[in-house]
Amino acid sequence: MAIAVDDFKKIEMKVGKIATVDDIPAARNPMYRLTIDFGDGLVKQCVAGIKDRYSKEDLLGKVVVAVVNLQPKSVAGVSSECMLLAAYNDSELSLLSPDRPVSLGIKVG
Repeated sequence: MAIAVDDFKKIEMKVGKIATVDDIPAARNPMYRLTIDFGDGLVKQCVAGIKDRYSKEDLLGKVVVAVVNLQPKSVAGVSSECMLLAAYNDSELSLLSPDRPVSLGIKVG
């Protein structure tokens, strides 16, 4: 399915740093509740089903790319305010990160 460039421009992606990683005991599938700092006081909560691929230690402090302008959604009773971007298939998953240091909150396009 093709989308118009104007539709793509509506998606706001930014670089953030994972500040906290917590288990979600009520989740049916292995999930974490992440707090992501996007700089300039913008901190968002994200529910991510990556617990079977990443340890808490691997995630804490990791710089990631996320969509930040999604409507919040409740997942396993936890509000998810953004979405991590990853490359994945049935057997692999890799979170997207900048290839060099950049400022938190910098836009991705």
